[in-house]
Amino acid sequence: MKAALVGTDGALLYEARRATGRERGPDTTVETILGFAADLRAYGIEHFGESAVAAGVAVPGIVDAERGIALYSANLGWRDVPLRELLGARLGGVPVALGHDVRTGGLAEGRIGAGRGADRFFFVPLGTGIAGAIGIDGVVEAGAHGYAGEIGHVVVRPDGPLCNCGQTGCLETLASAAAVTRAWAAASGDPEADAADCAKAVASGDPRAEAVWANAVDALAAGLVTALTLLDPRRLIIGGGLAEAGETLFTPLRAAVEERITFQKLPEIVPAALGDTAGCLGAGLLAWDLLSTEVSA
Repeated sequence: MKAALVGTDGALLYEARRATGRERGPDTTVETILGFAADLRAYGIEHFGESAVAAGVAVPGIVDAERGIALYSANLGWRDVPLRELLGARLGGVPVALGHDVRTGGLAEGRIGAGRGADRFFFVPLGTGIAGAIGIDGVVEAGAHGYAGEIGHVVVRPDGPLCNCGQTGCLETLASAAAVTRAWAAASGDPEADAADCAKAVASGDPRAEAVWANAVDALAAGLVTALTLLDPRRLIIGGGLAEAGETLFTPLRAAVEERITFQKLPEIVPAALGDTAGCLGAGLLAWDLLSTEVSA
């Protein structure tokens, strides 16, 4: 877990990390979150002379942001956790905002990161899976049921690998960091090899790596063209582990997207700017947004 104290201007004042303890079960994870938040609040009082005036928390899985409930997370093993209520009680009654981790990271990228100045953007982190955040005028669209932006489950190759969601050929089975890791471990014969190793091998001209990489880039381009056909974003922001490959990813990806489009407008395709602090900064922005809404109300 990553946590931070965030100033009114989005500045990161203090950051800390802590293990979730998820191997000890969902109840332990929830208690760890509550304790971490309380410790962070105490740090703010001690070092800045005042308590945080609101809190924001971003979690994976399915989130009911309006009611402040973490509905489900396969990775953390929880269901229907009333995080807003629990955190508010632990933090002395300060207002608490709850958000989905990718949409929250996208909010930060859009407002203070790579999307700054773009009225429409689509943020896609390429990690263990692939998700997306749709940004419109500084706000991230959650959808009617909180499922908007799930580009990782757009089918790009119907005859492709089976996905955990039950479909075959989903984008994240082919173009996530985890997918590239699997493909390169098989192609290289090294079970310890990962996506970063594949990127290095591409840069050094290894034809096996180039084939794995080209397959992933082609799938990613197909998924992104579907997204830009539907959303018409001004900027596509690519983050996550694969984006750390820099131009090894972005040069062929831009070419592959441009090759696929017909009538669509080609958006800027840029790397994310905030790295793994995006979630913390986004949670802070959620908290400030919550306060400004309460003040205006």
